[in-house]
Amino acid sequence: MNALTDAAHRDELNIPDSSGMNLFDCDPSLAQLLATYLPADILASWLPELQRLGARAGDELDRLALSADKNPPTLAARTRRGEDLQHLVKHPHYVELERVAYAELGLAALSHRADGPPPLIKYALTYLFVQAEFGLCCPVSMTDSLTRTLHKFGTPELVQRYLPRLASQDFDNLYQGAMFMTEQAAGSDVARTRTRASLEDGTWKLYGDKWFCSNPDAELAMVLARPDDAPEGMPGVSLFLLPRHRPDGSRNAYRIVRLKDKLGSRSMASGEISLEGATAYLIGEVGRGFQQMADMINMSRLSNGVRAAGLMRRALNEALHVARHRLAFGKRLVDMPLMQRQLLKLMLPTEQARSLFMQIATLLPRADAGDDEAQKCVRILTPLIKFRACRDARRVTGDAMEVRGGLGYIEEWSDARLVRDAHLGSIWEGTSNIVALDIARAVTREDALAPLQRHLQHLLKQADLPPAADALLQGLLQRAVTLLDEVAGNRRHDAVRQAGSALYHISTAIFMAWEASRLAPDYRRLALALLVTRHRLLPRDPLANDLDDSDLLTHLVGETPLSLDEALRALPH
Repeated sequence: MNALTDAAHRDELNIPDSSGMNLFDCDPSLAQLLATYLPADILASWLPELQRLGARAGDELDRLALSADKNPPTLAARTRRGEDLQHLVKHPHYVELERVAYAELGLAALSHRADGPPPLIKYALTYLFVQAEFGLCCPVSMTDSLTRTLHKFGTPELVQRYLPRLASQDFDNLYQGAMFMTEQAAGSDVARTRTRASLEDGTWKLYGDKWFCSNPDAELAMVLARPDDAPEGMPGVSLFLLPRHRPDGSRNAYRIVRLKDKLGSRSMASGEISLEGATAYLIGEVGRGFQQMADMINMSRLSNGVRAAGLMRRALNEALHVARHRLAFGKRLVDMPLMQRQLLKLMLPTEQARSLFMQIATLLPRADAGDDEAQKCVRILTPLIKFRACRDARRVTGDAMEVRGGLGYIEEWSDARLVRDAHLGSIWEGTSNIVALDIARAVTREDALAPLQRHLQHLLKQADLPPAADALLQGLLQRAVTLLDEVAGNRRHDAVRQAGSALYHISTAIFMAWEASRLAPDYRRLALALLVTRHRLLPRDPLANDLDDSDLLTHLVGETPLSLDEALRALPH
């Protein structure tokens, strides 16, 4: 409830207000899970920062985000004298959010510092930040991913010139990044790229139009283009680094034609770019642009999954707060069986996405160090979270809005903004169909399925579950792996979404079961895992009268501990 209003008035209105809620403290599983995945000394050093960010995200940053959403950026194309200006006018509250994300938290820089923390710290901070502000997380992610790609494929000269400012936390001097890929005729079909790269006097010049460019005034952007003599199709697409300014300080030869009027992420500018002989630098090899950009895209897809998890948790926080504090018909909403079932439907996908991004973040350091098994697990888990969690976020945020009722539809509250923002995740960095097909490619081209199965089996062995639960998860894992292997191997594109979803559900169920074994004697996450199998993987008779789960539901929506015996009540019968 809103601490700024007096108790008597608050009770009379019966309208719970969550403003000022600490989004770290109100989420009891977050600290427990971080303690499961992180070394104790690292978590101890970052815990105060996480708690501070939770408080800010539920209060100060949320207010800034609401204002930035209502005051989107505008394009000042020319001065009043007719001089080319190309300046984005950002609302001061958005700029303040930029300062927090880039400078104070270092969300784009943490991964590139020699003394940086494990990736999970960055993603945990992002997970909290996005619960207040979604739009800015796109430029932050692109900056982080561009820096990684430049460091991996750029020449030593380019790395030396640009990396320090990309990885800087000095707000007045740091560089932001972007990706300019999409063209009118080439969305997900990158092979249709028509932007031309011409080598003129030893310098690459870019010509063409890019149709959807977020963060269009970034100091650096990765651009896909086709050299003049390159073949048609994917082999001709190359990757270039496009600076906003040339080395002599002059503005580069490209224009922001207009800004997009978007459904969500309104705080952050997206525009159309016209390249008019812009100076650019080849990254990596000619003709391998998409392959070199794939790592950047995968990191952006992982960020999409983290953002989806954060949006779902914020939506769940709001729904739980309303349900626990609003009275109807003489009872709290949270005590009503139908509301408990609705809250559980919000909770399951929220917890699935969170466990998956924590697993990927834990595997990343091993993958970057050259561990082939970890690399393949990351390769297949990343499109899995992008595919499934981003779609789940659309449903979770919409259903959570319903818990607040009519007020949830009003833009003064966070609910409507969460719904609008959630729809972006399943579109950017590949629509859900494209990403589902990428899951199949990870199986057929990179043999990533067997390593993931071994990883999941290893976690089950560590979890040492009761026989019935272990047999259920082992059996469903084998069936899901067999299905995806057959679908991918036989190029059954019509079934790849079904197979990918099955692998997502069993993977996240096993992750949560493993977490439960580490959090014992609290087995709440095992109950969630078993409910995932019941509701997402096993056949159900729609005319059957289900068993009474009222006691179990009360514990789950109350986010209170469960014993092993209580958790095992969720086993399918």
